[in-house]
Amino acid sequence: MQTYFFLAAALLYAACAALPARLPVPIAIGTALGWALHGLALWSDVITPDSLRLGFATMLSAAMWISVGVYWFENRGQALDSLRVLMLPVAAGAVVLPIIFPGVLVALDGKSALFPWHVAVAMLAYSTLTIAAFHAVLMALQESKLHRRRGLQTPETSGWFDLAIDRLPALLTMEKLLFRLIAVGFVLLSLTVLSGVVFSEQLFGKALKGDHKTIFTLLSWALFGVLLAGRHWRGWRGKTALSFTLTGFVTLLLAYVGTRFVLEVVLHRSFA
Repeated sequence: MQTYFFLAAALLYAACAALPARLPVPIAIGTALGWALHGLALWSDVITPDSLRLGFATMLSAAMWISVGVYWFENRGQALDSLRVLMLPVAAGAVVLPIIFPGVLVALDGKSALFPWHVAVAMLAYSTLTIAAFHAVLMALQESKLHRRRGLQTPETSGWFDLAIDRLPALLTMEKLLFRLIAVGFVLLSLTVLSGVVFSEQLFGKALKGDHKTIFTLLSWALFGVLLAGRHWRGWRGKTALSFTLTGFVTLLLAYVGTRFVLEVVLHRSFA
């Protein structure tokens, strides 16, 4: 049954991405319905009484589920329609990935009762910083467009993507939202690292397991921490903020998705 829910959610996301901005009510309703079906499919696919289904596709799909929810909430009060045309097509593709790459079942026997919460917090952190990366890309495109010589393009000659960028809020508004997302994501990522230390101590007898996931996660945490410190003490913004955001996100992507993709798809190995 969850397969049909995944497919229906993907179709709704794709349809909402293609709708013109002058239809905000159908877009909002369609996005909310797709998001609900996406969440129901993930819940029925991932959660079982005594195990969790995990894998790079499941994590990416769940990250996009939370990201779409954050977008829908934020878009109620701000003109973030251009984020829709970038995010929803990606979400439509991510929704169906668990059908193709189902991942593996991780038994909960012998694990702490807080282990599912550790996974949930990690997912929230990853998803929040995914939204931040989307915003950073949009801001880079917006800034580049502002530096072009005026008069070269008009609404009649611009493509749909240029028109979408034109509908974005002012750069200062986008920047404030970016740093709000990064701050929330950093707090969640810090909780993920701390709870990961606890589980590593229980499972492996040492505070940190020196694998690729741990290294990339700590590196990403450090990059976002330096960015927030630089923002507070040095007033970092513009290209510096965007570079740190995208670098930190790519590093986190390698930690939570890249290593799982290599294990499951390239090496055909499971993980715990």
